[in-house]
Amino acid sequence: MWRAFFLAVGTFMIIVGAEFLATERVLLKARDDPPKAMGFEQPKLGPNKVVAPPNWVPWTLLSTGAVTCIYSFTLPKKVAGK
Repeated sequence: MWRAFFLAVGTFMIIVGAEFLATERVLLKARDDPPKAMGFEQPKLGPNKVVAPPNWVPWTLLSTGAVTCIYSFTLPKKVAGK
């Protein structure tokens, strides 16, 4: 179980690192139309948020994900009887 967990976490970090390597910034938009409130005033939309990671973030995620994947291959397989 731990082997699959660490492999999944490492793979996720590699994918996110590659995405940050390909993009300069990410725009998180608020919903276009807020959900209807029953009898109350309408909720206000928040401002859009721009995420611009520093240059070291993609490389850190890629390298940490790679090390985590390699670590998952060194873990022993499930022992029979336990």
